[in-house]
Amino acid sequence: MYEVEVKLRADHAAMRSTLDEIDAEALGTVNQTDDYYNHPTRDFAETDEALRIRRESGGEATGELTYKGPLVESASKTRKELETGVDDAETMASILTALDFDQVATVRKTRDRYSLDGFTVSLDEIDGIGTFVEVETTAPESAIEAERDRAYDLLRLLGLDPSDQIRASYLEMVLEREYNPR
Repeated sequence: MYEVEVKLRADHAAMRSTLDEIDAEALGTVNQTDDYYNHPTRDFAETDEALRIRRESGGEATGELTYKGPLVESASKTRKELETGVDDAETMASILTALDFDQVATVRKTRDRYSLDGFTVSLDEIDGIGTFVEVETTAPESAIEAERDRAYDLLRLLGLDPSDQIRASYLEMVLEREYNPR
């Protein structure tokens, strides 16, 4: 499956008001800590891949291991995504370290999630980076373009312009800030 995602900077108060007006289902707020790792013999920054352990709280604390493949198109942040639950995130981190994976960065966010028309709409506040809205769904390869177009339609419904999207990942933004502080 592919994650079809479009992300933009957005004012959360305005987004919440619009999401309420169009009857989006509020799914709650979570705090996420994403620790990203680099492969010991392949630079994920060069191959446009990512490997992370996510710790999430906001109900029960959970862990998840995610691999994200390279972007597959230029019109959105669509990429292959593989995820699995992790019962013990600390042990998973120790396993990756034992295999010579290097932890390269941590991204911390507060995420308010909504559901609408088969999409998850997330209002993200990223520590040190800012506020964003993400519209995402999953799709087989044959449906990527159609789902991307539906994501664009949803953004327009939210009063946003899809051409303002940001294709950089939160990881890329955090690394840019760390290496080029202002």
